Amino acid sequence: MKFLNIAAYKFVSLDNLASLQQDLKTAAQDLFGTILISPEGINIMLAGEHAPVRAFQDYLKTDSRFADLYYKESEADTKPFRRFWVKIKKEIIAFGIPTIDPANHKAPYIKPQELKTRLDNQEDIYILDTRNDYEITEGAFENTHQLNIQHFRDFPKAAQNLDPELKNKTIVTVCTGGIRCEKAALLLQQYGFKKVYQLENGILEYFKECGTAHYDGKCFVFDERVAI
Repeated sequence: MKFLNIAAYKFVSLDNLASLQQDLKTAAQDLFGTILISPEGINIMLAGEHAPVRAFQDYLKTDSRFADLYYKESEADTKPFRRFWVKIKKEIIAFGIPTIDPANHKAPYIKPQELKTRLDNQEDIYILDTRNDYEITEGAFENTHQLNIQHFRDFPKAAQNLDPELKNKTIVTVCTGGIRCEKAALLLQQYGFKKVYQLENGILEYFKECGTAHYDGKCFVFDERVAI
């Protein structure tokens, strides 16, 4: 049996979270993994047999807030999650900076193929990996830079130590699926960095479109597969 893994997120204003939590529990009851909801949006990491996964995606399309979700998908021979949760959180990705609002303002994206082309051409790009240090040990872009953090909540303080000379240099933030880059890139803009881009849909989308060009190793994932 093949299990279908899906991951998706969206920064969108949500209310009536307790009611939404119950609706999502019912709709995804045959799946495994985690759905996080908060006033700032939704973050989905689920797996299951193909039919119930597709049924859940069809259900979400009936809600205008989630109809345009973009899913990163992969298959696995074993079930990557053991339980199913729908959790209400303050943030769908913990950051602790209330002025960062990706639902209403976004830093510009760079598409995976464009990043590869620019790296092929050896352009002067500062790739800033926003992931935790233990994730980066599994694999990272060549010549990547990191802030040696153990949790994304540590990023704002660590980013204050970036070289001020980078404020006029092209910076591309990268992460697993894109969600951390949404906040990290906006914060860098607030810190005065002028040419900040975020890798659209993250490293997993880069793998899908470009393979592992300019990337060494695997990508850490937060399930029992560990890295892909």
